[in-house]
Amino acid sequence: MAKLINLQAFKDFLRSGQIGGILLMVCVAVSLFIANSSYKDAFSSFLATDFGFTFGSGSYVFSVSAWINDALMAVFFLLVGLEIKRELVEGELSSVKKASLPVVAALGGMLVPAFIYFILNKDTSTASGWGIPMATDIAFALAIISMLGKSIPASLKIFLAALAIVDDLGAILVIAIFYTNEVHFEYLLMAGGVLALLLVFNFLNIKPLFFYLIPGAFLWYFIHHSGIHATIAGVLLALTIPTNSLSTESPLEKLEHLLNGPVNYFIMPIFALANTNITFQKEMLGGLVSPLGLGIVTGLFVGKTVGVTVFSWLAVKLKLGTLPSQSGWKHIIGLGMLAGIGFTMSIFISLLSFSDEMHVTEAKFAILCASVIAGLVGFIFLKSIKKKAPVTSA
Repeated sequence: MAKLINLQAFKDFLRSGQIGGILLMVCVAVSLFIANSSYKDAFSSFLATDFGFTFGSGSYVFSVSAWINDALMAVFFLLVGLEIKRELVEGELSSVKKASLPVVAALGGMLVPAFIYFILNKDTSTASGWGIPMATDIAFALAIISMLGKSIPASLKIFLAALAIVDDLGAILVIAIFYTNEVHFEYLLMAGGVLALLLVFNFLNIKPLFFYLIPGAFLWYFIHHSGIHATIAGVLLALTIPTNSLSTESPLEKLEHLLNGPVNYFIMPIFALANTNITFQKEMLGGLVSPLGLGIVTGLFVGKTVGVTVFSWLAVKLKLGTLPSQSGWKHIIGLGMLAGIGFTMSIFISLLSFSDEMHVTEAKFAILCASVIAGLVGFIFLKSIKKKAPVTSA
């Protein structure tokens, strides 16, 4: 029974990711249209508009863009954190045997792209963007692989989802450790106090969600003012939500079900609408062959493919894991290509990497190009492979 609940949660996650991926594509197209029309200035002014409220001595007045990138994205990271915890407790990452291959594959898919970018951008003004090609966009990747239907083994979809979740965990750690400029320890101390309270609630097995969500809002506020990116609050809150492997629905599973729709059908499309507003210029084509552009495109497409494939081969060679059922090495290569769709997370990291608006714009354009290439080539490549390819062991 417990497995059935977990399977249903995973199916809900896949389904929402598929539809959310389609909505993302629509919002990307709308955002690009606005950015290259007469509405672009009005839209930019709207994103820069401040609104909010004050509560006691605290101020919650931010620009529309900040509310999207700091507040709404914290909810996205809350959902990611819930998915990570569920998979660790009762899913595809719950045992060493299950987790080994996707974890090692994801590690390769992060290290190789970052290394490629670092080599191409060493000692340049864009060297800080090495985290950009490390990310995989769950929604887009799952949307593309779902379009393949029954032409590929179902086990590949599960493997890609697990890999993308581990990838997101890596991206979260990179943001927390490397993209934090200044830390205000008094706020960090207060955030630690709230987190400690949440852990006590978890230890006492307190189940009503409002015991976690209300302190979670304060946790977000304190982390936001500490200098660490506020989205980390979402992940920390997720790790304190109780879960279990019993047949009854846990608070974590309940919250995950509640958030799947709003995150995939509203928050992610809104993020894409606000952050893909690239005004095309002739200079951008030249930017694709600059160290920044080459680092992102090569890192996402080539680096991800090579990293996922080679590290998977090493994991199988060392008997740390086995290939997904009914799949062969060509499937893993195709999966590595799809992992190069870095859209949402890559754009998010690019916003943290550069203060120069031109660098941000060039990074967004390179991410868009790399993600389109990875999605199209990966789809065509996987479509051309027979489903029942033999499972090979290196």
